[in-house]
Amino acid sequence: MVTVAVDAGGADLGPREVAAGAARAAAEGVRVLLFGPAQEIGPGGAGVEVVDAPVSIAKRADAAQAVRTTPEASIVLATQAVAEGRAQAFVTGGSTGSALAAALFNLRRDRGIYRPALALPLPNPGGSPILLLDVGANVSCRPEHLVQFAHMGAAFAQAVIGIDSPRVALLSNGEEPDKGTPELVSVHEQLAGSQGIGLNFIGNIEGTQIVEGVADVVVMDGFTGNITLKLIEGVSSRAMRLVSEFSGSSPRGRLAHRLIAPTMRQLRAAIDPEGPGGAYMLGLRQLGVVAHGRFSARGFARAIDVAARGVQHDVIGRTRAALEQAGALRPPAGRSGPIPGSAQASSEPTATVSAQ
Repeated sequence: MVTVAVDAGGADLGPREVAAGAARAAAEGVRVLLFGPAQEIGPGGAGVEVVDAPVSIAKRADAAQAVRTTPEASIVLATQAVAEGRAQAFVTGGSTGSALAAALFNLRRDRGIYRPALALPLPNPGGSPILLLDVGANVSCRPEHLVQFAHMGAAFAQAVIGIDSPRVALLSNGEEPDKGTPELVSVHEQLAGSQGIGLNFIGNIEGTQIVEGVADVVVMDGFTGNITLKLIEGVSSRAMRLVSEFSGSSPRGRLAHRLIAPTMRQLRAAIDPEGPGGAYMLGLRQLGVVAHGRFSARGFARAIDVAARGVQHDVIGRTRAALEQAGALRPPAGRSGPIPGSAQASSEPTATVSAQ
């Protein structure tokens, strides 16, 4: 049985909502270690062990400093439980910055990884989810980072989404290979060449093509990815509200609204942000899932479930194997020179933005 460490601090609806989600996941066969204020959460119930951790650093401005100076914080204790082998993955509804800082501090990057990435399966009504990465872990990226993200995303799409040969694309301002920043042009050259071994790389796509399903995995830096994700969420939410507003503005519209109501409910369910369970933190030695802070108990249960399935499908091992096959792993310490076909390895610290 997979054990998932869950950070109950930082969620918008409070620790008890996270606890309710943990209880749902436990009822489906996942063991949960729940870190949060025990007095507020109460007894965990079958399959849920509550660990008293009333301190949350989800709202702290300097996440790295908060992790180093607050070892009793719920997210720090949750990631520590994974590092110590008491759990195999972690879930948090707190900020992306604190989650990433705690994960890097306790779990560390996997061997050969430049930077972790946040990967979000975007709901796609009528088709398979579209995996976007990075959606918020890294403000800026070097070409070798994006090359690794492409392989991480493809391995994830195969292992978790179930796509045999996922189509991988770069998000750019044009489909031509020479479109985009110099870094993107370099990444395109590498993925179209030796660094793309094992990938079904289809080249560049534009923003309008993301939701058209022309690619299964779309790669970008975290700054672009976070804006892209928020824009998609905002437009889809506004479009749904406009349908309701316009349909209720006249007797004829209200009649039409009653006729299409079942279809609208199906559409809302299909694009429900709680469906994917959150963003996967790839590139660490063990798996993490960052749920949206606004999730209900249902969303947190889903996040815990997808974390457990990621462990069962060995997302970490399959990602490492894909990168190894393509020669896209970072050279070991002490080895001079870059990976063939890539830029020189970077040792700068990871920069983060919030995906919440």
